Amino acid sequence: MLSVTDPAASGRFFTTHLGYREVLVDEDSVALARDDGAPDLMLCRRDLELPPGPGPVRVALSLAVTDLAVEDERLRREGAAVTLPLRREPWGELLLELTDPNGVLVRLVQWLPPAGA
Repeated sequence: MLSVTDPAASGRFFTTHLGYREVLVDEDSVALARDDGAPDLMLCRRDLELPPGPGPVRVALSLAVTDLAVEDERLRREGAAVTLPLRREPWGELLLELTDPNGVLVRLVQWLPPAGA
């Protein structure tokens, strides 16, 4: 479950750019699913009346993909907020990061053999 200020905005982001579909929507939450075995997501409205926790919390979600270069091109065409451009890490991870309208960080990764392996 992801606690966000605007579940509908996050829901639109995940359905538009990441292939999710809405399975349940009400005023305070959006349940999302995919048909390919990716994890289901539940987006719930953050209770702004509760006191904040001990410090800022940054929500991050990592999703593995099989062809990140193709995903990068598609996301850019769609106007997705790519906040960390496609890059390859020396340990064999190809990654890029998106940020949804509520600040949820979505890291898309593709695992590749490390350089020189």
